[in-house]
Amino acid sequence: MIEVYTDGAANGNPGISGAGIYIKANKKEEKHAIPLGSCSNHEAEFHAVIKALEICKEKFPNEILSFRSDSKIVVDTIEKDFTKNKTFQPLLETINTAKKDFPYFFIKWIPNQENKHADILAKEAIQTQLH
Repeated sequence: MIEVYTDGAANGNPGISGAGIYIKANKKEEKHAIPLGSCSNHEAEFHAVIKALEICKEKFPNEILSFRSDSKIVVDTIEKDFTKNKTFQPLLETINTAKKDFPYFFIKWIPNQENKHADILAKEAIQTQLH
């Protein structure tokens, strides 16, 4: 099973944003700080999940994925497979399509303090765009 921690951050809301992805797989760690351009903090959280699914498809095809996020909105939206928010709807559709590439996809909410690796990476992604 692949453990994937995701976080999104924005400098302003909306503002320059980034995705942080921390992956624990086969006793190895992977870190990804991905610039996202300008979007809201919540959008950045969704994009972090999407980018993580893309990375997993390339590097860990057909593995069981256990995602963790400190965004209640993202976790609840994915678990319930529903959102009224028109901005989030296409992001949810993208996630639903991408997760079909894996035999099992789990996502659970974790507190901020358990998501420090991904948080640092998301902030790094913002900093690369500010300089």
